[in-house]
Amino acid sequence: MSEDKAIWPPVEPISAGLHGRCPRCGEGRLFSGFLTVGKRCMNCGLDYSYADAGDGPAVFVILIIGFIIVGLALWVEVTLSPPLWLHFILWIPLAVALCLTALRLIKGVLLTLQYANKAAEGRLDHEQ
Repeated sequence: MSEDKAIWPPVEPISAGLHGRCPRCGEGRLFSGFLTVGKRCMNCGLDYSYADAGDGPAVFVILIIGFIIVGLALWVEVTLSPPLWLHFILWIPLAVALCLTALRLIKGVLLTLQYANKAAEGRLDHEQ
């Protein structure tokens, strides 16, 4: 990551991540696709090559959405005892929709927090 000489107003990393915005200027788009991180910010020119969330977003999504879906499915089973086919029709589409939505949000937040906390600088120093 090159040294940033420009002065940028502070950007709230969680808000920028949830909105998919650049962690430096808060204006440019962080994603070029649904989950694909762009090459650079079109507004301030920040190079997004530092951005590597790894498996972090997927782990958080599995834990959070899994807890919600399993809890709801158990509650519905105990209170209503619906047939098994109804569980499949209800929980699979809900799980897929929640996972896809949460994955983008959490990935954006992790990448903007990575920038805000300068977490990539140590990794880049070791690679050189």
